[in-house]
Amino acid sequence: MAVALLKPRSLRDKVSAEEWQTRVDLACAYRLAAHYGWTMMIYNHISARVPGHDDQFLLNPFGLHYSEVTASNLVKIDLKGKVIDGSPYRINEAGFTIHSAIHAVRHDVAAVMHTHTEAGAALSCLECGLLPLNQDALVFYNRVAYHNFEGIALDLDECPRLVRDLGPHYALILRNHGLLTCGRTVGEAFTFMYQLEFVARVQLKAMATGQKLPQPSPDVCEKTALQFACNRGTPAGTDEWAHWIRMMDALDSSYRD
Repeated sequence: MAVALLKPRSLRDKVSAEEWQTRVDLACAYRLAAHYGWTMMIYNHISARVPGHDDQFLLNPFGLHYSEVTASNLVKIDLKGKVIDGSPYRINEAGFTIHSAIHAVRHDVAAVMHTHTEAGAALSCLECGLLPLNQDALVFYNRVAYHNFEGIALDLDECPRLVRDLGPHYALILRNHGLLTCGRTVGEAFTFMYQLEFVARVQLKAMATGQKLPQPSPDVCEKTALQFACNRGTPAGTDEWAHWIRMMDALDSSYRD
């Protein structure tokens, strides 16, 4: 049954100011993902924890393209998958499995992003995983986790293994599947995905040359990773997120509806 795009009922005056800001940020992340071509039809998902509620998070309405997501049509659910904001939309079941698993355990995480981009899916198929080939890749040096493919993420039994494999990291390569990032803010999760997507494309292009690929020494790799992380008291993307908001406002501010 086709899903109709309903005229959004504005929730701006019906939720807290903190929740509304999270909704705006999350909707912006969806629109940015569409802008960068990271969509897979109506599939994949980005979530954000509802401020002040460890057991509630926001997810996209299943059936809508990322370009149709707004602050008001995001669906609020609990950790059991129950819709708790009266939304007429349903959610992606695989999205619920992945995001609920992380939100239930990683209370330092406010947002989770999952993609099936061409570069991300290709990287997930490589036994070598992400290689430390360039400066930007070193953001993730010894700081990216891997989770083996277990089928479409519909089985809640997979949740503890997914969280175990993610560990304390903010980036996860789902083998034979795609990419996942998370963060203390929507902006941090999005920034990590932007970086991970970029270095995936770089690695694939470098490997395609067939030439030998020199790598920095482990000591230099770790030094660089620590340099990137030196301001991690502040979430990554804190400076960058403001420019993405301005960019999306200029392109199409309807995400704020």
